[in-house]
Amino acid sequence: MSGPAFRSFAALVAFALATTAATPHASALEQLEFRVTGGNAEVEQTIRGASALMAARAGKDEQAQDLFGAARAEYGRLVMALYGLGHYSPVVNVLIDGREAALIAPLDAPDTIRRIEVRVQVGPPFHFGRARVAPLAPETDLPEDFRRGQLAQSGLVQDAARAAAKGWRAVGHAKVDVAEQVVTADHARRILDADIRMGPGPRLRFGDLRIKGEDRMSARRIRKIAGLPTGEVFDPDSLDRSAERLRRTGIFRSVSVTEDGAITPPDLLGITATVVEELPRRYSFGAEISSLEGATVSGQWIHRNLLGGGERLTLGGQIANIGAADSGVDYRLGVTLDRPATIDADTTLSFGAQIERLDEEDYLADTASVTATLSRWFTPHLTGSLGLGYAWSDVEDENGATIYRYASMPLSLVWNTRDNDLNATRGAYLAAGATPFVGMQDTDSGGQVTLDGRAFHTIGSEKHPVVLAGRVQAGAVLGADLLATPREYLFYSGGGGTVRGQPYQSLGVRPDDLNPDYKIGGTRFAALSAELRGTITRRVGLVAFVDAGWVSAEGVSSAGDDWHAGAGLGLRYDTGFGPIRLDVASPVGGDTGDGVQIYVGIGQAF
Repeated sequence: MSGPAFRSFAALVAFALATTAATPHASALEQLEFRVTGGNAEVEQTIRGASALMAARAGKDEQAQDLFGAARAEYGRLVMALYGLGHYSPVVNVLIDGREAALIAPLDAPDTIRRIEVRVQVGPPFHFGRARVAPLAPETDLPEDFRRGQLAQSGLVQDAARAAAKGWRAVGHAKVDVAEQVVTADHARRILDADIRMGPGPRLRFGDLRIKGEDRMSARRIRKIAGLPTGEVFDPDSLDRSAERLRRTGIFRSVSVTEDGAITPPDLLGITATVVEELPRRYSFGAEISSLEGATVSGQWIHRNLLGGGERLTLGGQIANIGAADSGVDYRLGVTLDRPATIDADTTLSFGAQIERLDEEDYLADTASVTATLSRWFTPHLTGSLGLGYAWSDVEDENGATIYRYASMPLSLVWNTRDNDLNATRGAYLAAGATPFVGMQDTDSGGQVTLDGRAFHTIGSEKHPVVLAGRVQAGAVLGADLLATPREYLFYSGGGGTVRGQPYQSLGVRPDDLNPDYKIGGTRFAALSAELRGTITRRVGLVAFVDAGWVSAEGVSSAGDDWHAGAGLGLRYDTGFGPIRLDVASPVGGDTGDGVQIYVGIGQAF
């Protein structure tokens, strides 16, 4: 190394030594002053937000060597911020104790900095003269403000190039690039001309999907689950869906899908999916408590990849109503086996079996059931399922003992646009279900329909948002006599899932006028809930809520107790994965309960 190269290297070494040897306890900065001329409040706020010196001051980083580095970086940061606002002739001065920072040689960096003054002359705004991107793919959606006469914000030029590239990729030109970009500022006319030439490249088809990182998982099954349409025209949405299918299985800790850098002749683009598998087994536990319903504890054991093809085995159990005031302890034990990518990449086949004992205030039931279900992912927001099942239930109540046996075909559709399932602030959720059933012996045939709709809307500032949340639930049993309908299909109201402040399942119907104490669920049900969710601190929130429920049955007089309501206040603590919920509620309508009830759980009430 010799000549200019050696001198440059020596200067870098000297600068590194000089900064390393800088005084570590230099005097603190006494004053940082900003002077902005020619701009409005929004411009000044943007400049301050882009300032490296303001960031250093906010972080209490006042070592002379760090302040000197921030001052020299200030020019570029502020100029780029002003370009983003459409100002292309700014003048920026950064004075360190009266000296221009850009003129201070690195080897002469001051050991002490007491005063820094930033002076910004914003200059006039520029507008687009020529604003052109060509060629464009059909139906390309360019930014609305990227056109002649509009404020020439630099980000619009970048957004236009990205939109053009997105348009070409959407029709199969995966290797599109910017062939030429000419951006010229005419300071006399205050005009910015932007001319972007796109190079679409050839139209490509999906090539083979290569798998990297698999361990216990079969590569053949990974390709099946991904469902990449090999041989079809390249589509970035199809590529994203393939990656999402792999993530949905829960088998992989991470999934990345990348395109080959080169084209495989004649027109194939190879794809590589790199996966990292999760541990095969997982345990989970949950708990919830209510002052009258008692405590509920649950647990699951999951094997994520039972046979090497993504099969998920789940063993789950729950004990509920521990210490409940008016009912005994309930037990449930179940097993399910899910196999993804059955029939096609978006369909999962599930088998399940469950035994359950319900010791409720009004009845005691022992139930066993088996099911087979096909679940399909139609879009990121729409899912559906179709199943077949058989159930046996032995019920004892004041009317005696009844055995229900029936086959069912449950169908469901779920539309979900919530931004967060456990703590939604916007979006909606709509679940509709229909379950026709065929009774055997003393069990009637009929059907149950259900609806659960939720909506969320945020108002207020970003710092202190207020969420308006509403829920409506409805259900009906059709074609079956009340007493010959399986108890699983009848409706109750009251408790944390319907009307807080009213005892769990306290509202039903009384079908026997001669025995007013005999109560069972109804064949008609509706419930409404409304919440106002605010914030106290970044993690602590306050909720006000009101719930109301209605239960009835055709041909049954409920003696005026067919509705009830409750209201209360709640606290939320955001844990990061979901809020811890504490609700305190009391009855405000109906005669099914009295006194205050307390509910504790994880996640919002709905």
